[in-house]
Amino acid sequence: MELRLLRYFMAVAEERHFGRAATRLHMTQPPLSRAIKQLETDLGVTLLTRSATGVDLTEPGKTLYKEAGTLLEQAEKARTRVTAAAGEVTLTVGTLGGAAGESGARLAETFRSHHPTVAIRFREADFTDPATGLRNGVVDVALTRLPFNDKGISTTTLRSERVGAVLRADDPLAQRDSLTLADLADRPWFQLPDGTDPVWRAYWNGTAPAGQRSEGPVARTVNECLQAVLWNGNVGISPLSHVLPSGLVCVPLSGMPPSPLVVAWLTAREDPLIRSFTRIALEAYR
Repeated sequence: MELRLLRYFMAVAEERHFGRAATRLHMTQPPLSRAIKQLETDLGVTLLTRSATGVDLTEPGKTLYKEAGTLLEQAEKARTRVTAAAGEVTLTVGTLGGAAGESGARLAETFRSHHPTVAIRFREADFTDPATGLRNGVVDVALTRLPFNDKGISTTTLRSERVGAVLRADDPLAQRDSLTLADLADRPWFQLPDGTDPVWRAYWNGTAPAGQRSEGPVARTVNECLQAVLWNGNVGISPLSHVLPSGLVCVPLSGMPPSPLVVAWLTAREDPLIRSFTRIALEAYR
């Protein structure tokens, strides 16, 4: 059996749909169908049955699904060990300001103990790219926040956090126990740069209709946002867990969905080092 065919089969088995699996694998549907047919021919069994709603696993298909994950993981571990023997292995981690949070030290310590020969590089992205460089191959894995356009990107949620409005401590609204977006409708909000992911922009700039909110200065980083609030009295949104500088407070926003802190990676990429990073991050942030 070819590992490539097993990866294709796993995608179809998990998506239960050839079209969705093809999108996930960044390929078209006809060659994916041919690949699954080849795998069935090699094994001499039928693995999938098509239906009007998608596909179902046959009994042999269910058995292969259980075994294929282990086989692929073992193959990737072997590849990593061989690569490590040839020289230094580097994992590049993309982050947004503050995304690593207070558990970053624990994550670093645990990862080093599991992978002492792996060099870690960090790249901090600005607000224009919440995927932190995954799509253009600048980073291998990201510590970032949803929501953003995650097509072709897989994520594992480390924790889901409530958000609040960042205000100056002397702001009359800073004494409230909670606020709504309507309470802030007349306040100037910082703006995100042109080209920012629209899903990301819609969340962090709230949902007020155009023309019903004053626009503040453009901010590209977390620190620029905080300084705009501190110096100009603008309003922004932040996870409640973020440590703010003196003079600022974060008042919980009711009616706002939480912001999940996630590990993210390209779905098409199979890498045991990324899977290990994800597992260790889950433990660190638990």
